[in-house]
This record gives sequence, C-alpha cells and structure tokens, in this order.
Amino acid sequence: MARSELFAASVVDHGGSLARARALFPQAREPWIDLSTGINPHSYPFFDVPATAFTRLPEASRAAELAAVAARAYGVPAGANVVPAPGTQILLPRVAALVPAGRARVLSPTYAEHCRAAALAGHDVSEVTDFDDLFDADLAVLVNPNNPDGRVVDRARLLALAEAMRRKGGLLVVDEAFMDVGPTAESVAGDVEQGGPVVLRSFGKFFGLAGLRLGFAVAAEAVARQLAAALGPWAVAGPALEYGIAALADTDWQNDMRARLEREATALDGVLARHGLPVSGGTSLFRFLRTTAAAEIFDLFGRHGILIRNFAERPHELRIGLPGSVQETNRIEQALRTWSGIEPHS
Repeated sequence: MARSELFAASVVDHGGSLARARALFPQAREPWIDLSTGINPHSYPFFDVPATAFTRLPEASRAAELAAVAARAYGVPAGANVVPAPGTQILLPRVAALVPAGRARVLSPTYAEHCRAAALAGHDVSEVTDFDDLFDADLAVLVNPNNPDGRVVDRARLLALAEAMRRKGGLLVVDEAFMDVGPTAESVAGDVEQGGPVVLRSFGKFFGLAGLRLGFAVAAEAVARQLAAALGPWAVAGPALEYGIAALADTDWQNDMRARLEREATALDGVLARHGLPVSGGTSLFRFLRTTAAAEIFDLFGRHGILIRNFAERPHELRIGLPGSVQETNRIEQALRTWSGIEPHS
C-alpha cells in the first residue's frame, strides 16, 4: 500500500474517548476527568434557542448573519469570505481538493487528520519538520498555533509561502483552530483576498461547545463560494447558528475567558513543575510536555481516572488540557504526589 493510501486508511486516536480510557484502565477512579482534547472546560453559557431552530430548516439569511459575525470576530474582510460548516473536520478534504492532486506537505508533528484528508483528495502526502520544505508543495498545510506543541509561525513567513503557492497554482492551508487563544497578530485570516491562503477556524474548542459541531473556512470570495457549493444548503444546524451568532458577538465573554484561561494555564504549569514536570509549550487551552517519563505519567493519570493525550509515534510527549475546577486540579495534584512524593505545600 502506498504512503498516501496508508494515510487515507488510517484510524487516528485524537483523545476524548472515555470508552477507550475505561477499557485501558478498568479499575480507575470515577468519575473520569478528560484532559485529552484541548477543549475549553468552561463553555459558553447555555441559553434557550427558538423552537424554530429545531423545527424549521435553517434560513440562509441566518447563515449569512453567522458568517458576518464570524468575519468581524476573526478580522476577515467580509462575511462573503466565510464558509460556516458543521465543524472544520468536514472541510478538510474539500479544502485539499481545491487544487489538483499533487504533492501535499504537512508541517509536523501536528493534527493527523490533515494528512488523511489530503490523501483522500488524491495528493501524494509527506510530513515535513522544516517550514522551508513546504515551498516544494502544491498543497502546503500547517497548524498555527500548532497542536500539540503550540509552535507559532510568523505571519510574514506565512504570507511569503502563500504567495509562492499562488504563483504556481498551489494552495496554503492554515489551520487556526487555537488562534482564539493565540497571538492574533500572526493570523492570516485577514489576508485571504490578497495572499490567497485558506484559513480554518474552530468554534467548539475556545467556546467549549465541541458537540455543537461548528467551524469555518475563510478564503477569497470565489474560493468561499466554491466551498459553500460543495457543502450544499443547510450545512449548519439551526441551534449551531444561534449559538455561533451569540458567542462570536460576545466580546466581553471572550476577553474575560482569555484572561481566565491564562491564569489557569499558569496555575497548571505550577502544579506540574512542582512535581518535576516542566511544561515545554502549548497554548492556554492545553499544555505540552516532553519527558522520558511520559508513558509512566500517562499510566499514572489513567489509574487515577484522568485521561491525558499520549502519542504512540512520539513516546516522550504528552498533551494535558486544563482542569475545569479546583476539585479536578486537586485530583491531578493527588495523582502526581503518589509519583513524586512531593506534598503540595512543601
């Protein structure tokens, strides 16, 4: 089987499966704490949506309003540049198919679905670790800030790459799933008409509503029309439209949440460092560790009913999401204390 076929056929563990966790650790403490996904544990407040959001097909005008609100939130030229979708996952193969099948290069290590989606679109897929290797691609893909290590590539370098892709009929795709908690000055969402990249933005991660299934492609208007046509009518469910419009317009909640997440990420860093586990990177929604004790820590947490993200292909790395309460932080502290022997206030 060719490498690209292997990518297309692969089944990827993304974390978030408590059924898998219970199978691995059947004697673990309950209830489980899921810190494996990088989703905000403090969701946008629930509210009542109109009954018509459930009983009627979504109105095109409401979808257009969501696109306009998202454009303002992400610094995009206009709503016509924004394509709402039922999560960014469904967009990946459609975006990869915007250019003829050729050489796809994905800056890795990163979110594994980009390789799989490019292979499904017929590309010859390779993972590269050097940014400059992306210039050889017909389809260049990177995540910014990166998952799982939080690496950030400067906007100027991205625009240079986008222009190189545009000149040869290729495409740069920048997945900004975590840019809500990243350095927004490095976002290229506002450059889609000039530079020609396609940008992906996630809703569920920052707003803590992953089950709502909402995400966006941001692109030049002509490309956005092409993607919207591929999705077809009623792509986003009525309740998702309502939550997206409300949450993306709520700048006070967003600003308060960013400050809260920064405080809580710093606090988690302190807990980990106190037990000999310094953080190597990440964002304020997840922390990234490199340690030779990664397998031991994954097993330790699992036995204490705490699911974190490990990586079979990179056995010395871990990703840990933010705990959602003092009680959950205390569970982390208790688990680590049995490993390090260090009392929390010693």
